Formats: sequence, structure tokens, C-alpha cells
Amino acid sequence: MAHQKGTMFVAEEQRTQGSVHVLLVATGSVASVKVPLIVNELLKYDKVKVQVAATSASLAFFEPEKTAARVWTDKDEWPAKFNIGEPILHIELRRWADIVLIAPCSANTLSKIAHGLCDNLVTSLLRALSPSTPTYLFPAMNTLMFEHPLTEEHLRIVREVIKYNVVGPISKTLACGDTGTGAMTEWHDIVNIVVEKYDLQQSQSS
Repeated sequence: MAHQKGTMFVAEEQRTQGSVHVLLVATGSVASVKVPLIVNELLKYDKVKVQVAATSASLAFFEPEKTAARVWTDKDEWPAKFNIGEPILHIELRRWADIVLIAPCSANTLSKIAHGLCDNLVTSLLRALSPSTPTYLFPAMNTLMFEHPLTEEHLRIVREVIKYNVVGPISKTLACGDTGTGAMTEWHDIVNIVVEKYDLQQSQSS
């Protein structure tokens, strides 16, 4: 973990020269159960650092304390008393990140991103993110939610206006029991995007 809960996060102090800094964003989809798998697999590679920014809804599906990376939530965003000049978490996280993976991206967060909302840690950091930061969005939702005409429009904005890379969803039997398109891209394929982009090599101790 980058630091203990309650201390300030400063990107400049947490970045390591020569490392790939992966920011994983988790949102309120059942596919967030895969967050620990993605984190743990990424950390098997040399010179990879991982931080997780999670919405409150995503925490229903995985336990931060069982994830091998620091998991940041809305509760970490602002201290009880903020002093001008102190680090702001959503700004520091976007300064830290070399690449951002929104995995999974729920229908709710997708809509917020497309409309530019900044109502939590995740949406604030994404709104503050530099356009030059490679960002991959992995939709995950019920089939009928994915097929809703608003979803198509939101994905168009994300691709054409915000310029995120949208990957998936895929077809399978979903957690709700329905079968169809809407499942998040397989977690190992998400990891492989980072591995191939940065030509990563597994560490000797893996």
C-alpha cells in the first residue's frame, strides 16, 4: 500500500521513476468482484504500481483490505478541515496515473462521465484527468441497460468527445441470470492491455 489511512497522498512523493503507474477505477457493478484479481495480477509485473479509486457502490462487491493496493474512497477525498494549499486527492491521483482503467464502468457512472458530473472522488478525478492520459473504459451492466438508447449515446460521447478507449462489453450469462451482452471484458484481458502497451515483464518472484 502507498501509505497508511489518514495521511495525505502527494503524487510527486508516490511516483517511482521507471515504473508504470496504473489507476484502477471501480464502480457499482457486480463485476467489481474482479478488482482484487486485476490488482494482484498487475502487481506480478516488474515496475508496476497500482492505486484504486472506488465509488461507494463498488464496495458492496469487494473488500478493500483484501486488495493488494491502496483503495481510495469518497471518505478519503476531503479532511474534516481543509487548508488552502494542501493536496487534493482527486488531483493528486490524476497526477500520479500513467494509465487509467475504469473497470468496471456501471451504467450510472457511464452516464455521469458523459454528462460531466463531479459528485464523487471517481467522477471528479476523471473530469480533472489530462486528455493525454490513456484511459480505458470497460462497460458492465445488464443487457437491457446496455441496449438502452441512452447507453449508446453515452458511449458515443465517451469515444468521440472525451476520447476514452471503450472495450467491451462481452456476451455471457450475467450475475442477474440474464444471458446477453453487458458483461465486463474478462479481467485477464484487461490486464493484458496494460502488459502489451508497456511491454511488461513478470517479476522473478511471481
